[in-house]
Amino acid sequence: MNARPNKMQINVVGVNHSTTPVEVREKLAVSNNQIANALLMLRKHVEQGMILSTCNRTEVYSIARTARTSVSKGMEFLRDWAKTSDAELLPYIYHYENEEAVRHLFHVAAGLDSMIIGEFEILGQVKQRLEDAEGAGMVKQPLRNLFHHALQVGRRVREKTGISKNALSVSSVAVSLAAQAIGDLSKCKALVIGTGEAGRLVAKALKEKGIWQITTTSRSQENASALATALGGHSINISNLSAELATHDIVISCTGAPHTILDRQTVEAATETRDSHPLVIIDIAVPRDVEPEVRQIKGIVLCDIDDLTHVSELNRKQREREIHSAMRIIDSEMKRFASWWQTTEAEPIISSLTNKAENIRRVQLDRTLKKLPNLSPKEQESLEAMTKAIVQKLLHNPIQCLKENANAKEDYINLVRELFQLDTKGHE
Repeated sequence: MNARPNKMQINVVGVNHSTTPVEVREKLAVSNNQIANALLMLRKHVEQGMILSTCNRTEVYSIARTARTSVSKGMEFLRDWAKTSDAELLPYIYHYENEEAVRHLFHVAAGLDSMIIGEFEILGQVKQRLEDAEGAGMVKQPLRNLFHHALQVGRRVREKTGISKNALSVSSVAVSLAAQAIGDLSKCKALVIGTGEAGRLVAKALKEKGIWQITTTSRSQENASALATALGGHSINISNLSAELATHDIVISCTGAPHTILDRQTVEAATETRDSHPLVIIDIAVPRDVEPEVRQIKGIVLCDIDDLTHVSELNRKQREREIHSAMRIIDSEMKRFASWWQTTEAEPIISSLTNKAENIRRVQLDRTLKKLPNLSPKEQESLEAMTKAIVQKLLHNPIQCLKENANAKEDYINLVRELFQLDTKGHE
């Protein structure tokens, strides 16, 4: 997978939880509601690419003829999307090319690059983002194959190792953090803001922790009501947040809103009617749902997504052995992908060669059949099969050389192009 001039380069440009604080990540975040517009913007920068955005990361994967162009275009997209400057982003941006880009994606799909090692949400997120990009016409080969392979790697790691056994999630860790701050949950009331996947996981984890009462709310009253009913809780209208804050012990917010849900003024108003016990607010949304200034209010304990870091480090240490097993699987899958990738460089010339051979075969066969009008259908089929077999056998060795001789591939490609006078422009 070494880079060569004028050959396709795989590139990834992005930020994640280990390189970038949440206040920067939230500017780059692309929600489910924004993905269509984001892909339209990406189209202005790259011909083929996709966006992977979660609470942990925002990354742009692309294919280009030159790595430098693709990296700069990916960077330009992130800068334009965040409406910020290169100076603000450059300290946090990472980029990988070719083999390192593939390895990074495999790590992501396997859950090794997540804040919570082995978390299972990422595989579904990768799959969804691939579908989004395909729907927008932004994915062709070989990018499509790369992501399908990454999904296979993610599934294989989870099947062959214990990396996801009793796996935590950001949602379950948030509930654990709340329990640490409050203590006994059996007498507590919790308010869950957001009824997407994260919200459902939060509500389920609260139920399993023995919370006394669960209240749900979201922009969709129907969704909030359905989740509350499923868990034996009740739902409220999101416009009543201020009043509800005064009666709850824990608030966990995880919406996909592009703006804050709880500002300082709203929370301060709620504290005026509360008794002396603290209100624990856990914000696991990116962009953040809770205004950071809320942390300054007396009696409020506010944690955001980056406050889960110490839990993630403990989780990593506990899964060290499984991480090594997963790495071995990724190493073997890297070799398999590299072998396939080598063949992609030769595909245009192979396609051109086989098409030209088939056209010649077809023309000559038609001429022969016109001269032999008395042949039966079975005899015509035999003649067709014979000519196909001759062409296949003649082309077998040249095609194998093109596929297998990676180091000398450019020489083989040029030689075959000149010998057969091939035009590969329409196949690239």
